[in-house]
Amino acid sequence: MIRNLTPHPIRVYEWTREDGNDDLDLQLKYVIDPEPEPARLATIELGTQGDGIELVEFGHRADLPRPQDGVRLIVSLVVALRHVIERNDLLVPYCEVRNATGTVIGCRALAQPV
Repeated sequence: MIRNLTPHPIRVYEWTREDGNDDLDLQLKYVIDPEPEPARLATIELGTQGDGIELVEFGHRADLPRPQDGVRLIVSLVVALRHVIERNDLLVPYCEVRNATGTVIGCRALAQPV
């Protein structure tokens, strides 16, 4: 089972070839809807700098559910990298798929950072 702890649906695409056609087409394979509460790294506000720029400590632990046998969690890359030592159940979108304007609309795989 894969749960999506990002704030948006994860669309996974694959290259397909129709019978008798040499052209490859990118087709939507499946969509993994997000859970109600995304996993985010906590921050601590440090105040403002002399020129009014707000400073924040970024990268504190995310509130992730406990690991469960047979369950993998899709999270953002920053969350996965923060927890790479103590967790082996975290996945991130890999090989982005972009539309004609360059906006990421999905991925072709899921990866486990190590």
